[in-house]
Amino acid sequence: MFISTPEELRAFCDRASSSKVLAVDTEFLRERTYHPRLCLIQLATSPDDIAAVDPLVLEDLSPVAELFRNPSIVKVIHACSQDLEVIDGSLGCVPEPMFDTQLAAAFLGHRMQLGYGALVESYTGVHLAKAESLTDWSRRPLDPEQLTYAEDDVRYLPGIYERMIDELVRADRLNWVLPEMQALLEPSHYRHEPTEAFRHLKRSSQLTRKQLAVAREVCAWRERTASKRNIPRKWVLSDEVVLEICKRGPADDGRLRRIRGTEQLSERDGEAVLHAVGRGLSCPNSELPGALRHVRPTGEQESVLDLMYAMLRIISEHSGIAAQLIATRDDLLELMVGAKGSALTQGWRAKLAGEPLRGLLSGACGLTVKDGRVEIL
Repeated sequence: MFISTPEELRAFCDRASSSKVLAVDTEFLRERTYHPRLCLIQLATSPDDIAAVDPLVLEDLSPVAELFRNPSIVKVIHACSQDLEVIDGSLGCVPEPMFDTQLAAAFLGHRMQLGYGALVESYTGVHLAKAESLTDWSRRPLDPEQLTYAEDDVRYLPGIYERMIDELVRADRLNWVLPEMQALLEPSHYRHEPTEAFRHLKRSSQLTRKQLAVAREVCAWRERTASKRNIPRKWVLSDEVVLEICKRGPADDGRLRRIRGTEQLSERDGEAVLHAVGRGLSCPNSELPGALRHVRPTGEQESVLDLMYAMLRIISEHSGIAAQLIATRDDLLELMVGAKGSALTQGWRAKLAGEPLRGLLSGACGLTVKDGRVEIL
């Protein structure tokens, strides 16, 4: 059902309001903009009740927002982060409560970041075509093939959700999964805070703390400028140019313009960048950002980490939970050195992996090879 009138939208949303489950997906464009442009919202309560809502025609999407805010309806999404950003920016809310099938799959024996097509094939045996993956969703009219492709993105999710819930309950892992999904709804996962943008700057680990203070100011200016003009941030300044500005700390326009890639900056933008550099350089030592460099383990620690990771893989294999979901290599290092707040000392991770890994570190258990496989002694 392609919905392009308020009456059609209200009729579908009224029906969906009595459902316990609502599958959600979006189609959007952002190649030439900072803010993603929402082009289509797909909703499904079952394989037979699917709506493709046209936000390019419908000015009032409040009925959809009401569904997203309804606490009695579980919103099922696959790989939610980009969808949450688009929905939050366009509708001013996020779908809550939310169940992410990609995250759930990692608790149920599937690989981390399992694609939607692979999920559907695993649970239904249906092989989805990828013919429309590069469609320009802003063009109208959409043909039947495009709509079928879009609707397939939600068609199977209600049934998969039901099966996943049963599997998680049988494995006694539902109470592990739900807090992880709730954490995905934290605004930091889908909103861009300008003052934190420097943390995503490529090769920022090369910078000193003072240079990071410059990066914080320059990246925040770039983020706000790109948002205001609605253009990709790299069109304002590329990461490579920002990094060079941070290293050189230019004090005047002449020194700034020596950096290749600043020529497209207007005089006003150039002044703004120089002011940002100045703010960063004058930042008090007490307010400098912490170094973004990962602590490099010693050679001996690397050997221990290799053993810990081998045990983690065994735990992953036995539990059916993706190793990357249980712990990263940084998490293992934190546990090794006794860092406070280590993920492996909290919640389900502590019981599943933290305790046996501590046993390995204390010498209470070890690893051996049996029949060509590594096993825990």
